[in-house]
Amino acid sequence: MELAQFEGNVARGAYLARAGGCIACHSDTGEGGAPLAGGAAIVSDFGTFIPPNLTTDPEKGIGGWQIEDFARAVRQGISPNGKPYYPAFPYAFYSHLSDQDISDLWAAFRTVPPVAESAGNNDLPFPFDQRDGLKLWRAVFLAVPQTEPRRDRSDAWNRGKWLVNGLTHCGACHTDRNLFGARRADARLAGSDDLPGDKTAPPITSKALIGNGWTAASLSNALKFAVTPDGDVLGGGMGEVVRQGTAMLTAEDRKAIAIYLMEGGDE
Repeated sequence: MELAQFEGNVARGAYLARAGGCIACHSDTGEGGAPLAGGAAIVSDFGTFIPPNLTTDPEKGIGGWQIEDFARAVRQGISPNGKPYYPAFPYAFYSHLSDQDISDLWAAFRTVPPVAESAGNNDLPFPFDQRDGLKLWRAVFLAVPQTEPRRDRSDAWNRGKWLVNGLTHCGACHTDRNLFGARRADARLAGSDDLPGDKTAPPITSKALIGNGWTAASLSNALKFAVTPDGDVLGGGMGEVVRQGTAMLTAEDRKAIAIYLMEGGDE
């Protein structure tokens, strides 16, 4: 069945977009930018990345795309002109999305008002400005998310696995990276101290969470209200993730994420 034959659900697509961080990353709310018109600059060791305009403007956004272009971009990290996207766009985590998921997302994005302004261009020094080099990077480091359900686990645990390892891409921030910017498989969810902007992300393995006083209930609550077990408030990047993403999730999905992480995931 071709993608164009699927009937997209706008409400479900909007939910997936929130969960996947699309709105948080591609909206520069700090500068009063319009939703999905382009995000704040991401300053990294490789240069500065600018999340692009995803509104329906045909020139500056994705209004001229077809659903097949959208699917290839989201699941494979390939632009309509065949060029690979930089992995600052966490497309690897979205490769598990089904045709129905893609159709729902596409239906939601088609409702976004057009903004005829460019978000700007990446500012990368040589050789990182050469996209052809990404072909080698992808061949060596690109890995699909492990989201398949396990029969020996609960439905909630499996839903949490699907979210954590895929759509909500927790490992994008909470996993350290090697010199080439690829996530270290041996440090999965063990935290990172070299995020863009000199930010850090704490470990969210079950051992670390339990050791820091978290429970499934308090973790689920933090994903809604950004409050830690000791009464502190989650700020910085995680605060934004909560405000623009996880706070919008259903209670069942927040609980599923918490259960999966607290029970050790696939450690």
